[in-house]
Amino acid sequence: MTYPKKQPISPMQLKRQRRGELAALLLATLLLLFFPVRVLAQDTETSEGFLNAIDSVFSAIVAVLFKFLFYDIGGFPLIVLWLIVAGIFFTLRLGFINLRAFKHAIDVVRGRYDDPEEEGQVSHFQALATALSGTVGLGNIAGVAVAIQVGGPGAMFWLTLAGFLGMTTKLVECTLGLKYRIERPDGTVAGGPAYTLSRGLRNMGFGPLGKGLGIIFSVLAIFGSMGGANMFQSNQAAIAFVGTFPGMQGWIVGLVLAVLTAIVIIGGIERIASTTGLLVPAMAAVYILGCLWIVVVNLPQVPAAIATIISQAFVPEALEGGIEGGIIVVIVQGVRRSAFSNEAGIGSAAIAHSAARTDEPVREGIVALLEPFIDTIIICNMTGIMIVLTGVYQKVFDPVTGEEIEIEGSQMTLNAFGTVSDWFPIVLTIAIFLFAFSTIISWSYYGEISWQYLFGQRTIIIYKLIFVACVFIGAVVTPGAVIDFSDLTLLMMALPNLIGAYFLSNEVAADIKDYMERLRSGQMPTYAEKLATLEDPHQAGN
Repeated sequence: MTYPKKQPISPMQLKRQRRGELAALLLATLLLLFFPVRVLAQDTETSEGFLNAIDSVFSAIVAVLFKFLFYDIGGFPLIVLWLIVAGIFFTLRLGFINLRAFKHAIDVVRGRYDDPEEEGQVSHFQALATALSGTVGLGNIAGVAVAIQVGGPGAMFWLTLAGFLGMTTKLVECTLGLKYRIERPDGTVAGGPAYTLSRGLRNMGFGPLGKGLGIIFSVLAIFGSMGGANMFQSNQAAIAFVGTFPGMQGWIVGLVLAVLTAIVIIGGIERIASTTGLLVPAMAAVYILGCLWIVVVNLPQVPAAIATIISQAFVPEALEGGIEGGIIVVIVQGVRRSAFSNEAGIGSAAIAHSAARTDEPVREGIVALLEPFIDTIIICNMTGIMIVLTGVYQKVFDPVTGEEIEIEGSQMTLNAFGTVSDWFPIVLTIAIFLFAFSTIISWSYYGEISWQYLFGQRTIIIYKLIFVACVFIGAVVTPGAVIDFSDLTLLMMALPNLIGAYFLSNEVAADIKDYMERLRSGQMPTYAEKLATLEDPHQAGN
């Protein structure tokens, strides 16, 4: 995909353009507000009919797509096997680079190698924060709860293992994303799997294949940005607010999120990166402290909880009544929720990391390997151990009817927080809202880049209008349909993305070998060392 040459946009022109986009988005949001308020203000029967109509159409679409796109092989969905095999292959092929480069990744994120003169739009930390904001969210809160609810505590073991393997997969896709990014005439950059596929495979003599796969990925990414990264987030945020604050309506939560999203996404990757750079560390800290408090309160039971997770990873029948489908269901739930949480192999994070200011693709790939570690190995496990400790995953039955009471993902985590204090669920509800918001705005950028790849920059306002509308829709449909649609679109992105990664794996291996050799030999100075060299003429001469 090539872009026509044009004159660089002046700051004044860019400001006017963004003001116009913001006005259009806010107008659309106000119309969106007016319509449901008028409808939902009518009698209850009319309101339920409106929401049920949306839900029925949405559920029917999801059912048809799942029928054609998900197939089982020995009990494992094809897409789950695809992700497991990729994680194992890349981890072994690159010699456990996820362990070898871990310390260096921390040094890079700390800014030791940041050079403001290098090509790109955001720092290493901002790129990591933006990508993390797209992964650290309701997958860690609601997704983990769903994994335990369906697969039992043992799903956490496989979720963690998948996260470890996903560290290497994330490194590969983000290295390629930055290596094959493009710089536009206005100074902005664009990268990710679509560009990796079209440009990287073209260099190998597979141009038509790469272009076709790039188009497929972009289409899936657009739907993924609308579904799992948008509607699922607003859906679970609405469930949390309705469960915590009696009288709250889910559509109100959706509208608030829609307005906030419209305001932020106009600013592009710079505003998104600055927003997530503030939100992500604060959100993660608050959530982890809350989980740690519950762990401390239940400290004597921690060894037993860990033993339960490990034992039921291999013997799920240990659960009361057993798990239908046995160990395969446990593994599938763990890997599936891990992929949904950290998105390793999906290719989404490569879009954010492609905007980093660096001339070293491998360096940004090494930064990216921290995402599954933070997202899955730390935060998801904090959620999992908390749910197992408090026992809220156990089946609950109505004392009158004797029927099982269904508890949705985020509500289960809220119940776990409620075992410590009555006000803890309020803190978690606010955190859920912020998690949802940060994920939504990050994925708006991923979808935007994919839309631009297919249709160019001039029509991007259309994508933004649709995206804002989906924030509201997600808050009023049932969570079952939203979760299925989320898995469908997000996981399917892994098919074209990993095909490109396999094709270019030798290239990545060679680049990593060269990078690590230069790092060990001292040929890769930090930014401070570069400045010292420039200031010392004698040293520069050497």
